[in-house]
Amino acid sequence: MAVKKIIGIETEYGITSRGKFATNPVSASSYLVNCYGREMFEKNTQWDFTDEQPGNDARGFLAETTLVPLIETQLINVVLQNGARFYVDHAHPEYSSPECGSPLEATLYDAVGELVLNNAMAKAKETLGTLDEIIVYKNNSDGKGNSYGCHENYLMDRHIPFGKIVDEVVGFLVTRQIFCGAGKLGCETANNDVRFQISQRADFFEEIVGLETTTKRPIVNTRDEPHSNHEKYRRLHLILGDANMSQMATFLKLGSTALVLSMIEEDSLLNGKIRVSNPVAEIKQISYDISLKHLIELEDNNKFTALDLQYVYLEAAQEFVMRGGGEFVGGDEIAKNILELWENTLDKLTKDPMSAHDTIDWVAKYRIIEAYREKHDLEWDSKTLSAIDLQYHDVRKEKSLSRMANLEKLFSENEIKNAEKEPPHSTRAYFRGKVLSRWPSNIVSANWDSIVFDLGEKSLKKVPMLDPMKGTFELVSNLIDESKTVVELLDKLES
Repeated sequence: MAVKKIIGIETEYGITSRGKFATNPVSASSYLVNCYGREMFEKNTQWDFTDEQPGNDARGFLAETTLVPLIETQLINVVLQNGARFYVDHAHPEYSSPECGSPLEATLYDAVGELVLNNAMAKAKETLGTLDEIIVYKNNSDGKGNSYGCHENYLMDRHIPFGKIVDEVVGFLVTRQIFCGAGKLGCETANNDVRFQISQRADFFEEIVGLETTTKRPIVNTRDEPHSNHEKYRRLHLILGDANMSQMATFLKLGSTALVLSMIEEDSLLNGKIRVSNPVAEIKQISYDISLKHLIELEDNNKFTALDLQYVYLEAAQEFVMRGGGEFVGGDEIAKNILELWENTLDKLTKDPMSAHDTIDWVAKYRIIEAYREKHDLEWDSKTLSAIDLQYHDVRKEKSLSRMANLEKLFSENEIKNAEKEPPHSTRAYFRGKVLSRWPSNIVSANWDSIVFDLGEKSLKKVPMLDPMKGTFELVSNLIDESKTVVELLDKLES
């Protein structure tokens, strides 16, 4: 049975620096996180790694050649007032959004990540020398064969067999890049004939399923670490998506995926009828063809374009929402908005891919690059075009080309600014963020499913939060507001 889709996004930002950090991205990333943390809090609340088990595999076994992901506990971690996590991961500054109760809310808190990095850069600039500078980009590739992730997380019913999830979701994931790809100049594999492609991440995937995230990357990740009640829930951890600058693309990516996963849980999708013969190869071939004409071969020998298959998923989702499926993605109104955007986007891409320039990142970027290339008569391998590609993802407001592309917005600057310090009201992130804001000196550490308090007693007190749908504004806001101390709050919660 489907459960409400609690959603979060983890974004590793690309980083460059000059001056004293020029050859040390770990130090540069740590400096950014520290600068932001000091601005927000007198004392940074650290991340509690006690319960983290990144080596758990949903298949119940580890392949002999699997490299279990490492937990980098020595690198800086800060828990934010909005319930998010800001830290250093694999030499990148990473913003993990708080748990959100709908794709729309998750899109808002993903946009907050850009503001957090912007403010971190500004604070660092104030404290660095004139010859030192740190710049971050919301992209997924450095152009030298290295990729960093934008990972999505969706709450799912533990009782749905993992094999069924894989069987039904792969075709959707392979083809959804046509509306959520961020676009990339050139190719970082053996295929050097590609001038421009749809996805930044497509080059780097080698497996259909697997546990790893930095090598042998899989289309469906098997990490079995729910950060919640293990017997009731699983967290589907998807690593193949691009980091989007377009809020509309992010909303459609999260919304369509949440609907498809809910349909799988309700046994209302396609029961494995869409099985791509070679998903790893196809994810690349789809990315390489910006005309969207590439034919994907299915196991039944039929051939369809990515657009054809996305229309099939859309029609199934429309029927699902008509039968009440919107409740799993935040309600009927949000579900309706997802379906309208999904259909309008596919219609635009069918008629003329370039007509989606106001919502789809890869289209917006391609138009900018192609216009500049034609005006200045440049070859596709021009370093100037590579710089334009990168600048599309520049997080600095005054430098970002994506901000100049007239992309449609879902949220105002004020809404994003308010969400920087206000946690989502719909999940346990509300409790985490509010107690951190009210009583930071009483909190020793925190993670997704617990908080450790120092109440001035001989031992610390750990408060578990195993249900992501508890600790919401509706359930605890009055208790928090009426409590003068954290001890009083915890006494009320226990009673």
